[in-house]
Amino acid sequence: MSQLPTPNPPVTADSLPFWEGATDDRLVLPRCNGCAEVIWYPRHFCPRCGSADVSWFEASGQGSIYSFTVVERGQGRWAEHSPYVLAYVELAEGPRVLTNIIDTDPDSLSIGDVVHASFDHSEDGRGVLRFTVR
Repeated sequence: MSQLPTPNPPVTADSLPFWEGATDDRLVLPRCNGCAEVIWYPRHFCPRCGSADVSWFEASGQGSIYSFTVVERGQGRWAEHSPYVLAYVELAEGPRVLTNIIDTDPDSLSIGDVVHASFDHSEDGRGVLRFTVR
């Protein structure tokens, strides 16, 4: 578990399967049954084709760093954890996720590095998706 702040996530009926999976350290995502789009941010409709016919599956948790920045001076409760990495990770299944890269030296990161899902847990026990370098 990283030392980054882990706020209680805003759980809605639309995203509940994602948060239930994350609580068990599993990356569970929706996929459109109409166009096969893997959906991020988790919800019960497809932003690509508009279909409400989606099903949930356990994703691989594999991805690569699409883009990142090292935050040298965070704000609020994040300030004491600087430097930390804020990144877009492109999942093997397609979507790009805004997240943190944890448990690695920020100076050693490169675009394209292979990463794997990791979960920190909030005060209410929900898993918060972050990534580590493989």
